[in-house]
Amino acid sequence: MKRLIFALAIVLGCASVAWAAVPPPLTSLHAVRALTNEEARSHLPVAFEGTVTYFRPDPNTLFVQDGDEGIYILLTTAVALLPGDRVLVRGIMQPSFRPIVESHDVTVLRHVNLPKPLIASYNGLVHLQFLCKLVTVRAVVQSADMRFSGNVRNIYYLHLMSEDGSIEAAVQDDDGTKLPDLLDAEVEVTGVAAVLFDSKMQQTGVVLNTNSLANIKVLKRTDKNPWTLPVTPMDTILADYRAPDQSTRVRIHGTITYYLPGEAAVLEDGVKSMWIATDASDPLQIGDVADATGFPEARKGFLNLVRGEIRDSGKYEPIVPQPAVWRNLATNDNIHPGHIYDLVSIEGQVMTEAREAAQDEYVLNSEGHLFTAIYHHSDKASLIPLPPMKEVPIGARVRVSGICVELNAHHPNSPVPFNILLRNFDDIEVIASPSLLNVRNLTLAVGLLLFLFLAVFARGWQLERKVRRQTSTLAQVERLRGRILVDINGSRPLTEIIEEITGLVSFQLNGVSCWCEIADGARLGDRPSDLTVRRIAHCQVSSRTGAELGTIFAAMDPITKPSESETDCLSLAAGLATLAIETRRLYNDLIHRSEFDLLTDIHNRFSLEKRLDAQIQEARGNAGIFGLIYIDLDGFKQVNDLYGHHIGDLYLQEVTERMKSQLRTHDLLARLGGDEFAVLLPMVRNRAGVEEIAQRLEACFDTPLTLEGHTLQGSASFGIALYPEDNATGDGLLSAADAAMYKAKNAKKQIT
Repeated sequence: MKRLIFALAIVLGCASVAWAAVPPPLTSLHAVRALTNEEARSHLPVAFEGTVTYFRPDPNTLFVQDGDEGIYILLTTAVALLPGDRVLVRGIMQPSFRPIVESHDVTVLRHVNLPKPLIASYNGLVHLQFLCKLVTVRAVVQSADMRFSGNVRNIYYLHLMSEDGSIEAAVQDDDGTKLPDLLDAEVEVTGVAAVLFDSKMQQTGVVLNTNSLANIKVLKRTDKNPWTLPVTPMDTILADYRAPDQSTRVRIHGTITYYLPGEAAVLEDGVKSMWIATDASDPLQIGDVADATGFPEARKGFLNLVRGEIRDSGKYEPIVPQPAVWRNLATNDNIHPGHIYDLVSIEGQVMTEAREAAQDEYVLNSEGHLFTAIYHHSDKASLIPLPPMKEVPIGARVRVSGICVELNAHHPNSPVPFNILLRNFDDIEVIASPSLLNVRNLTLAVGLLLFLFLAVFARGWQLERKVRRQTSTLAQVERLRGRILVDINGSRPLTEIIEEITGLVSFQLNGVSCWCEIADGARLGDRPSDLTVRRIAHCQVSSRTGAELGTIFAAMDPITKPSESETDCLSLAAGLATLAIETRRLYNDLIHRSEFDLLTDIHNRFSLEKRLDAQIQEARGNAGIFGLIYIDLDGFKQVNDLYGHHIGDLYLQEVTERMKSQLRTHDLLARLGGDEFAVLLPMVRNRAGVEEIAQRLEACFDTPLTLEGHTLQGSASFGIALYPEDNATGDGLLSAADAAMYKAKNAKKQIT
């Protein structure tokens, strides 16, 4: 009994430890925002409510706000959200510029009003007083450009200039026609405040994210059109330059890890490092502790110090290069900061090396990826002879130490190219000599063996060459003919197949020019410009019914005479061309018949249902909407009964043409059968947009129809459905629109 109690106590003790090891989730956004990056590294669980203030589906970007607190959510699964959705966010904390939430579970609870935006200034934004909150900013638009993002929506980027500094605005919208009118206008922009930062998690700017151009209110438009300004000669444009520098000088402290006199230096302090652009050429000792002053500036997405001055303390505290592999240096996202400007060491195999006027370069392979180690020459290289380049055996494995520099701004979730800047030749160290089993030695060995093989079998090869050539030609002809037959039964364009056939003729006739002229069509193949000095052979391409489909031509040498092989070759090509042309025409006709109504030549029910399913998939992916209109012609049976089916067919054709004239190019009109039609509207904003198109369709029946002397007054009943409001499936939308149409038809009957 005592043993049983003891065992039970042990089990309960282990369970309590396990339960205590999993902390409870943070349930308020205030508690989440209070965490530091160090605390976020423990991946604390969260489960809190908030209101969506900005959502972008590609890539999944989400900001939520609760009261006066806001935060960025890194979504790991696809979800459809709208600003104003009240959501429950479950996930874990992650470190970034400031702590963020990584979430794969966002649940919509209800829809509420957006928080009231705060009035913000540049100073407040850059000092992070409004980070992740909905704000309104007043500024002047200096540029407005569209960038396409994935397959979802267009993103418009506005460069705004406020009284104290520049601000970027990223706007999601499908209609960019208003962009030109915004240039030089004074506006109020409402959006979520965020920051731009480089791969070292250092702030490089501020940005407002907003879901619509409707959130940009024009306060005052410019009275000058930028495109009507007088032309300024290129050599005098500096006279109009005005750019007062209001940046404040700053001082940083660290150890000198790189110095190129007259150009740049790098200071490193703990996990932070910075590139300093300087004109100074004073002697500085790499490894000394130093101070630097200058002006902060973001260049190509990275934070730098420009117009820098450096003071060496003389205190030597060198920094040991951080060992790294290619994945460490090429990875850079919101959670894993990059190593730009860090002093690192990395191993690789030397692929090539070269001395240039300004630098020595070593191209290395690490983990199957190439990067370059660069040693810059001194500015005094033109005055004194350069020391010999440190030659490293090609194929040797080396360890290089230096400053990691990324080559350009990049997408935060993709590998980034980088180079390593060497401080001196001691920064490249050979750790393994090249193997004897290398490409050069293998190439020499293979070449020697090949030479011996050719020497032994040269005589036999000469004797059998003619037979092999003939066999090869026949085999090649069969391969080409087989490939043409496969392409005829496949989806390759007819033009390319005909050109393959003319190429087969040219191959069989020793390279003569060959071409095909399609009846009432194109001329395909290789037709020489001067035919007067050639003997032209030809063969008709006839259909199975005897109709002429075209002609195959071959431009022969005039000194040759017609031969049986020439005739057989052209006849074979003509037969292949007949098969290709008739097969493709039959295929195209079958495709058209399967998707289009034979009487009205518009899409049929099968085609509509296929397009409707595709539109639903697209709308699910981008949280979009679209409309469907169901149309039933009133009294069509009486038209057939009174005037006959011929007039009824003409009636359907005329009504179809009238409705097509009221639709946009991207709308789809389909005949479902009899007197029933449907219109798929992929690009609408709301139900009012669908109703407006339905009214235009209804108005096309106002004018009577005149058909072979008969005047008919037509009319129709319309029913509309909106995805996903009325239904989220194709059959459901058709049923909803059909029900709405019958309701409208019955209402007409009650009025009459």
